Amino acid sequence: MSLADTAASPVPVPGTGPILEVTDLSTSFASPRGRVGAVNGVSLSLERGRTLGIVGESGSGKSVLSRSIMGLLPASTAERTGSIVFEGKELSDWGDKEYRELWGTEMAMIFQDPMTALNPVMKIGKQITESLRFHLDMDRSTAKDTAVELLRSVRIPEPEKRFSSYPHEMSGGMRQRVVIAVALACGPKLLFADEPTTALDVTVQAQVLDLLEEQQRERFMAMILVTHDLGVVAGRAQEIVVMYAGRIVEKAPTRTLFADMKMPYTEALLSAIPKLADPPHTRLAAIGGRPPDLVNPPEGCPFAPRCPYVRERCLTELPALTPVDGDDTHLFACHYPVDSPETIEIKDRLTAQGLLISSPPPGSASDGAQDGR
Repeated sequence: MSLADTAASPVPVPGTGPILEVTDLSTSFASPRGRVGAVNGVSLSLERGRTLGIVGESGSGKSVLSRSIMGLLPASTAERTGSIVFEGKELSDWGDKEYRELWGTEMAMIFQDPMTALNPVMKIGKQITESLRFHLDMDRSTAKDTAVELLRSVRIPEPEKRFSSYPHEMSGGMRQRVVIAVALACGPKLLFADEPTTALDVTVQAQVLDLLEEQQRERFMAMILVTHDLGVVAGRAQEIVVMYAGRIVEKAPTRTLFADMKMPYTEALLSAIPKLADPPHTRLAAIGGRPPDLVNPPEGCPFAPRCPYVRERCLTELPALTPVDGDDTHLFACHYPVDSPETIEIKDRLTAQGLLISSPPPGSASDGAQDGR
């Protein structure tokens, strides 16, 4: 079975259109060296009940994109342009006061580090009931009962006892479940999961991702799953956006992406996933070089200095995000996609010289990605 075959089946949506529409969103930050262009011209949409995976290395703009949509940017240094429409409401000119009406009840975020997301000197129960009492105007007793049920729903053992625990008294996996409970407390319609399994071992990662999928299905939420691992989103997202240097470099339905990826960066991310079929002590495939300086980005394709198939045109001309012939749902930004004659020629030569670790064909990649998940 290929990675594409494991892709999540689309969730039926009752024809209400996208819950979220982002158009040409850009976010930059002031720094001593100049403005840092963290997100550049990103457009996407998401329907209720569906999952969008956003994939890329650290520094690719994934988390800044999520925080830009949620309005969680430092007002003193951040500058955001573009359009954000949530349930028909334009949010691009909203400030903290307006956004507070949405946080918790309409949209929420699961942060990647539960130890910094949770208040270390406040009991778990208090951190959950706080939002319930503020947003839903529950009395103390009802809020406590609801919080205990939330802890039970995210499979915290002995929820009545854990209600009075502090974060340091719980394991990493349990703390992450508490963060999920806090995010779900007020029934948001849109959930951002920002690297929700980064600090967890592989077994607990799978449990947390299964829990998120279960809660999404029960609540019919839209979810944006942010990760650096293509294997995580392979079976859990209906559509995938691949980001690099603050830009979308490939966007497609999950099955389409794994069956016919175009961008060399997407291919490199897939090749970097450990594979069960590899013999012991096999050297992991890494993407050489470093991401570009976003204060002074390169003139051409930002991935060109790290791309094994780079040509002269790539160094001087920034590729536009264009659709694949005959498929407007599959977009990519590359002058020479991985299936072009120019790239195949270079790939064959490098492979013959032992200078390129060949990525597996789409039909044989499932084992590695499932392990990576």
